[in-house]
Amino acid sequence: MKEIKLKNYIEEISMGPFGSDIKVDNFISFGIPVLNGSNLTSHKLVENSFKFISKEKADTLGRANASRGDVVITHRGTLGQVSYIPNNSKYSRYVISQSQFRVRFKDKLNPVYFTYLMLSKYGQKKLLSFKNHVGVPALAQATSNFKELELNIHELEEQQKIAAVLSALDDKIELNNRINTELEQMAKTLYDYWFIQFDFPNEEGKPYRASGGEMVYNEVLKREIPASWEVGTFNNWIKATKSGDWGKEFEEGNYTERVFCIRGADINGINGKGEIKSPVRFILKNNATKVLKTHDFIVEISGGSPTQSTGRLALLTEQVFQRFNAPVICSNFCRAGSLKDEMYIFNFQQEWKRLYDGGILFGFEGKTSGIKNFLFDSFINSYNVVLPEKSIVEKFYDFANSLEKKNKLIFFKINNSLVYATGYYPC
Repeated sequence: MKEIKLKNYIEEISMGPFGSDIKVDNFISFGIPVLNGSNLTSHKLVENSFKFISKEKADTLGRANASRGDVVITHRGTLGQVSYIPNNSKYSRYVISQSQFRVRFKDKLNPVYFTYLMLSKYGQKKLLSFKNHVGVPALAQATSNFKELELNIHELEEQQKIAAVLSALDDKIELNNRINTELEQMAKTLYDYWFIQFDFPNEEGKPYRASGGEMVYNEVLKREIPASWEVGTFNNWIKATKSGDWGKEFEEGNYTERVFCIRGADINGINGKGEIKSPVRFILKNNATKVLKTHDFIVEISGGSPTQSTGRLALLTEQVFQRFNAPVICSNFCRAGSLKDEMYIFNFQQEWKRLYDGGILFGFEGKTSGIKNFLFDSFINSYNVVLPEKSIVEKFYDFANSLEKKNKLIFFKINNSLVYATGYYPC
């Protein structure tokens, strides 16, 4: 590796246009796509949700135009976003917004390699070193300071090898995400068919309700349910709950137990839809009872947004624990628990997620100092749900468990490979 000053490797760099240069009335149904933060959420440009301007308008914006091979970086708003425009991108020409600048490198710096480098801890630290701390988050004198960055980089041949490996892994992750989405949809579809429509297989293997299975009207739910099923609450399934802990960043005094701490920010990752960046913490030995086990669940208690309620849930499967080399707890912004019968974990998961996606959990939120808090105890004790017959639950468990193993196995195998590969970077 060698240390370089970035300006010696830049062929061209330019800021986006002033906001007044692109107005709402400039947008048309199709033309030159305008990039914004939503297109830069991955290392590679995300080709969606474009607004368009005419070629004639784009021609007036000069160096705010970007093309294949350019790297685009956010300098205002959500800082640290870095994406490159691949050579096989859908469009040959783009316009960056006022919150980005774009860079075109000379042949001696591979743009794909550079993008991965700047997304590493090392690169993010360098990039955000000239962040201002007043008002809207921004990179002060973005292009000038960017050009003055000093970086450790590999020789060009090594850059190309690293870029090829990481790009291949990311392609696999993209494919894996599509597979996982399909697997999740399969489980959701079967759950809906069996436990919402009540067309689970009867003794003859035929759909229960559609084949004339006995149904009874339930006064609590105000609808019919299978005759042998009951109605209760989530608490009928729950054996015990555990509060979270945050411990200490370093071992000190009686804080000697090393653990990984799962936060609300890690729940999507646990569910196979992103990274898991759970920090290492140290907790009191007396709090070792908070350590989580296979088939426990975690619920986010504080957080959410105007469009996303609190109460997101994740299940901890065997595959999840393979991600960690120390015991696992949840943070004090979460609540964990276990079920009386593990056969019900996927029913618990699917019913909870169905209600979450349906916005039901918005009705169980309170506020403390402006922060939304999920009223966990109120929800699990008062919201009525159908309690299916165990024989049907066991059949669903077998099906859902096989999908879960495929889902997490692919996800963690590929992501562990990516983590290993990024060890190339000077983080």
